[in-house]
Amino acid sequence: MAGLVGHLVLAALLTARPGDAGLYPARGEDGVAIALVSHGWHSGLVLPRDVLTGAGPALADIATRFRAYPALEFGWGEARFYRATPTLAQFDAGLALAALFTPGGRPGVVQVVGLERPARDSFPHSEIVPVRVSRAGLARLLARLEASFRLAEGRPVAGGPGLYGPSLFYEGAGRFSYANVCNHWAAGLLNAAGLPVTPVLDTHPAGLLRDLRWRAGLSPMPAANLSKP
Repeated sequence: MAGLVGHLVLAALLTARPGDAGLYPARGEDGVAIALVSHGWHSGLVLPRDVLTGAGPALADIATRFRAYPALEFGWGEARFYRATPTLAQFDAGLALAALFTPGGRPGVVQVVGLERPARDSFPHSEIVPVRVSRAGLARLLARLEASFRLAEGRPVAGGPGLYGPSLFYEGAGRFSYANVCNHWAAGLLNAAGLPVTPVLDTHPAGLLRDLRWRAGLSPMPAANLSKP
């Protein structure tokens, strides 16, 4: 056990990605509020819809399609497993193993969800970490997010309804594997915005939350008051 822990610590140290002090944290008024949302087994990012318009053809198209919503949640996963697993109650071990360990990885998809209310109200049972990124950091994050979508004739390829709320799946440009799960994807977007991340820890949402606390000084929002009328 001690040897396993030692190997994990070494792997974490060797794969840790530094932040960029020129991008994060945001200084003064140069900042945009985004949020990481942990659903327990999966994480995504919530972004204001209005920042997407000039970021690239995929995000501009999505901003237009979801124009009725002030914010959007983006999540990434393996095409078959993501669609088949709205909650852990629908967990299929065969699909999970194929998603994680198929040589060369498996096709990825991006789920986009329109949010009418703030993230805390939209996801009362989830852990939410608010992040204030600089405008320059946001631009880099959006460029990386744009690259997550496969384009056909200059537009993102929609792949049917998402798992909850007003949502759609889109075909992804990346490959999913044990080394590139949804939480690695979310951490990579934050790293593009200048935050330090540690991929070994970020494999699971709980590790990603600890990583953001330890290395970026970020903490989850208080739990939602579910007793409110």
